[in-house]
Amino acid sequence: MGDITIPIKTYPYTRKYETKNITKFKYIHYGDIHTGKAKKINEPSKLPSITKGNYSTLRNGDVVVADASEDYKGIADAAILLSTGAFSIIAGLHTIAFRPNRKLVFPMFIYYNLQTSRFKHYGYHVGTGLKVFGISSNLFFDYSAFHPSLIEQQEISKLIESLENLLSLQQRKLEQLKQLKKAMLQQLFVDKNNKQPNLRFKNFKGNWEQHRLEEVAQVTMGQSPSSKNYTDNPNDYVLVQGNADLKSNRISPRVWTKEVTKQVHKGEIIMTVRAPVGYLAMANMDAVIGRGVAAIDGNKYLYYLLQTKLMDRTWEKLSSGSTFESISSNGIKNLEIKVTETEEEKLIAKLMDTVTYFVTLQKNNLTQLTTLKNYLLQNLFI
Repeated sequence: MGDITIPIKTYPYTRKYETKNITKFKYIHYGDIHTGKAKKINEPSKLPSITKGNYSTLRNGDVVVADASEDYKGIADAAILLSTGAFSIIAGLHTIAFRPNRKLVFPMFIYYNLQTSRFKHYGYHVGTGLKVFGISSNLFFDYSAFHPSLIEQQEISKLIESLENLLSLQQRKLEQLKQLKKAMLQQLFVDKNNKQPNLRFKNFKGNWEQHRLEEVAQVTMGQSPSSKNYTDNPNDYVLVQGNADLKSNRISPRVWTKEVTKQVHKGEIIMTVRAPVGYLAMANMDAVIGRGVAAIDGNKYLYYLLQTKLMDRTWEKLSSGSTFESISSNGIKNLEIKVTETEEEKLIAKLMDTVTYFVTLQKNNLTQLTTLKNYLLQNLFI
C-alpha cells in the first residue's frame, strides 16, 4: 500500500468539534465509516460540519479507513470520496487517509480490495487491543496485494459497483415493503380508542368486540428445565428460552433438553417475556419452553394483532424490572384486545401472510445478492 499511495494528514477531532453552523468544512469520523454514513461519499453535504481551520483537505478518489473498531471485523473499514462538492473535507478521529497513485491503481479498486477476506484476515492478524481494536498506519501501509492493469482494475470495480447499486435498490425495496406491512398492521386492526379499523374488507360493518387475551387464547408461561438436562443432541426435545432461539419468526434449534416442563405446540404463538419483551414467532415444531418465553394458543390473526402491541409499545409499558425487563403472566392474560367475526379475521390474516411473504422473499433476495458480492470479492482479487 505504501508503494502505490500517498499518506494524507488526519486530524484527531472528536464529535465535540462538530457544529450546526454553515462552515463549508466537513470531516469523516471513524464512527460514520462503521455505521455506513460515510462509505461511497458522493453527497458530502450529509457529512458532519466542523469549525473552520487551515487543514490539509481531501480530493476526489481519496480513501479513508477507520483505524479503530469495537471488533476485529471492523478494523480498517474504508470510505472513498467520490465528490467533494462545494466543501473542504478532512479525515477525522481514528482514521488513516491516503491518495492512490492513479498511474498504478484505480481508487475504487483499492476501496474494494480493502473489503476482501484476504485484507480482513490481515487486519485481524496485525490488529491490537482488548476492548477497542486498532491497526497502526505503518502496518496498514505494509499490507501487500496484487493488482492487474488499470483497465482490468476498472472493469472489476465497475462490476462490483453495479452489484452494489442493485443491492442498494433492493434494500430500498425491502424498506418499502416493511413500511407497507407496518401500515397494514396499523390500518387493519382497531386501536384502543376505536371500535372499527380504518381499512376494512367489503361487507364487514359491525363493531369489534373487546376481550382480555386469556378469553380468546390459552397462555402458558415457560418453565426452565434443570440445566443439567441441557444437551446438544437433536434427538432430544428442542428448548426455547428467548429470542436467541428464534430466527425469521420461527424456532431455530440451538439447545436441547431431556426434561419436559412446559411446552409450545406446532402452530402456536411464541412470545418472549424477558428482554426483549414482545418478540413473536410461530412455532414450526413442538418444543419445551423456558422462563424467557410464553406459548399462546392462538390463530394467525392473533399473531398479527400481537405485533401491533409491539409497535405501540404496549409490552414496554406493561414490563417491569430496572435491570432486566420482563412481563408477568397476568400482564399477558389481562391484555385488552379487540376481535371481529371469524371470516374477517381469516381475510386479515391471509392478507398479512401475503405481505409478510413478500418481505421474506425480499430479504432472501438481498441475502443472495450479498453472497454474490462476497463471492466476487473473494474470486476477482488475489
